[in-house]
Parts: sequence; structure tokens; C-alpha cells
Amino acid sequence: MRLFDLLALIFYNLSRRKGRVALTAIGVVIGTAAVVLLVALATGLQRNATRNFAGITDLTMVQVYPKYGGEGNIMMAKPGGGAEQPSQTKLLTTQAIQELAGLEGVQMVIPRDSLRWPGRVKVGKLEAYPYVFAVDTEDLSVMGYELLDGTLKLERGTALIGESVAKSFNDPNWRPGQPQPEQPQLLGQQVRFILTRWTQEGTTVEKTIPLRIVGILKQKMGETDYAMVVRMDDLTAWNEWGNGKRINRNKEGYEMVMVKAKDSRDVTKLADTINNLGYQASTPMEFVQGINNFYTIIQIVFGGIGAIALLVAAIGIANTMTMAILERTREIGLMKAIGATNRNVMTIFLGEAAGIGLIGGLGGVLLAWGLAQVVNVLAAGYLASQAAMMGGQEAGQAAYIAPWLPLFALAFSTLVGLVSGLYPALRAATMVPVLALKYE
Repeated sequence: MRLFDLLALIFYNLSRRKGRVALTAIGVVIGTAAVVLLVALATGLQRNATRNFAGITDLTMVQVYPKYGGEGNIMMAKPGGGAEQPSQTKLLTTQAIQELAGLEGVQMVIPRDSLRWPGRVKVGKLEAYPYVFAVDTEDLSVMGYELLDGTLKLERGTALIGESVAKSFNDPNWRPGQPQPEQPQLLGQQVRFILTRWTQEGTTVEKTIPLRIVGILKQKMGETDYAMVVRMDDLTAWNEWGNGKRINRNKEGYEMVMVKAKDSRDVTKLADTINNLGYQASTPMEFVQGINNFYTIIQIVFGGIGAIALLVAAIGIANTMTMAILERTREIGLMKAIGATNRNVMTIFLGEAAGIGLIGGLGGVLLAWGLAQVVNVLAAGYLASQAAMMGGQEAGQAAYIAPWLPLFALAFSTLVGLVSGLYPALRAATMVPVLALKYE
């Protein structure tokens, strides 16, 4: 039997019982729509979580910390007895930075340090207490910083301040019942930065440093929201004043080094290489991978819940095909009497069962697409308000139908129909022609 003739016969047989086929296909429609919609919801949640996290931090960055060892560390017992020597200290010195810069896949290495003494920003009577750090690069845009206003270019005696800090100035002498102080306009203004340290006798010593705020960093739900970023040479001078001695970077190194990879796909491999060199490396991609693994499990669970509806639909297809065999027993006998083989008969009934699955799959995909649009419209307002409240990026689609999902749903629903019709098709193919023709 030619393929075209086979398809024409299958279509004719299905069209003879439109009502029964439609009712059977509805079960497949519901099951397929459930699978597609639930998986789309899980995929949408995953995309939003990954997108928002990527907006907070640069996924190409690897944070490298020194690794300390030597005296004072706990000795680890070896499996065969004795003790294992602690790991050697690895500081982020100038030589270490050169070593990291020479690794394959590294675009740049950026030293970073933070203020080790208390400091506060004062404007008139108002004060704020930012976290102060410095990154040793002329182009701060490589750090992924975004400006609300101003410039990212830092010179001696200038600073960038986070949007949350700019809105959190308070009067230490404020009392309940008094009006709240108005927040100062910082951009381009000269502020006083007051450093504090203590002598060995416990005496408090303060140092006032004039700073000009040249930029306000956009709120991104990250560390820069409550931070002040300054030049590395300024920060080093302040730490030296607090310590009472000069800092030798060749011996003491830096608190942290940011290693920027050329491609985010190489970040995890690069972090492993740095760990093998004896440093401590971590990357945001590890968290992203954790998010992806979690939502992959959610997709499997949601897909399994939807597949239960398809299982029920499969029973309906098997029942429909079984009834069709009983009604068409004499027809089957006639087909075999004029030369149809068992394979021909089986192929026809399997094709009809698969056709019901395919029709249901098409309807399910269309229904799921429509429901996904409704969910996205209903969720758009809520997600947008949450993004504005939390200061994150604008939310994407709540339900995202990946291009592969409709194709998978169609193939799966067709396969469900094919498997459901296997027993009825075998039963039809093994009928004895004489007995089938005598069937009443």
C-alpha cells in the first residue's frame, strides 16, 4: 500500500466518526496543554531568575581570594596514618596578579581592596555610613556598574556613591516628632569623609577627607547599592593612615582580585584552574548553575503532573480503537479476504490512533499558547511592580514556551496515541478472515 493511499484511508476512517474522535482527542488536548503550560511556567520562572541575577552581577567575573596556610592551621590526618601538612599560603601579590593574567581565557585582572577602618560621609548635619572599596582600573564600566547620573571616571579625591546610600542620610541629633531631614543633592558636591581609628591607649582619632561625588550608581540589588567606590591609591593611603605603616603589595597583596573571563562559558573552568593554583575562587555562574538545576527539576515535576492527564487520554484512545475494531470486524475480514496483509491492517489502525494523538497534540499546543498569553498578561503588572519595588530589572514572561516545547509536545502526543493503539491494532491484524466475515 502506497503512503498516500494509507494516509487517505486513515483520514477517511477518522472523518467517519467525527464526534467520537473529537471527544477522544479532547483528553489529549487537555493533557498536552497541561504539559506545555506547566513546563512553560517553570521555564519562565527560570529565565526571570537567571535574568535578574545576571542584572545584579557580571557573570564573566571570577572572585579570587587569598588562601592562608602554615602555622596555626589544623593538621589533617592521612588515611594511612600520620599527619598531612596544611596548604601553603597564597597571597594576591603583584606576582600572583601577573600569574592570573597569563591564564588562558582571561581578559583582565582587577585588584580590589576595601576600607579596613570605620568611615562616614557627612553633608552638613547629615551622615551616611557606606561600605567603602576600590577597584584598580581606569574603566569602571568593565565592572558592570550602571550610572543613575554622573560619570564613571574617578580622579584623586573623587568617589562614586550607591543610590541607596544617597537616599539614606540621617541626622544623628534627630528626635521623634521632628520633621524628617531632606536628602542632600550629592552629585558634583563636596562632602566630608571622616575616618576613625583608635590608638593603643584607646583614644579615638579622626581624619577628615574632602571628597567630590562625581557619580551615583544605579540601584541593582547588589553590593554597590550601599557602597562608595574610590580610587585604589586613595583607599591605600587611608588604610595606611589607619594601620600607621605603609602597605607593601608585593608582600601583603590585595584583599581580593576580580578576574574577568573573555567568555562566560569559560568561567567555571577558569575558576577550577585558579583553585588548582592554590587560590580560592568563586563565581556567580555556580549560583546560576544551581538555579538551572533547581528549575530543571521543577520542569520535570511539572511535566510529570501534566503527563498524568495524557495517561488518562491514552486509555481513552485505547478504548476508542477497541470499540472501532468491534464495529468494523466484518470490514477487517473483507480487507483481509481481498489481499490485505496483517501488516497492512495493523498499520491502518496504528495510523488512526496516532492521528488522534496528533490532532489532540495540535489542539493542546494551541490551547497552551493561548493560556500562556493570558498568564503573561495577568502576571505582567504584578511582576513589573515587584521589579520596581525591589530595584531589579523589568520582569520577562511568566510563561515562556521554548521553540522545542511545541515540537516535543506534538511528538509525545503522537507517540502516546501510537502506543495506545498498539493492542487494538494487534487484535485487528490477527483476526481470522472467515470468522471476521461471519461476525454479527
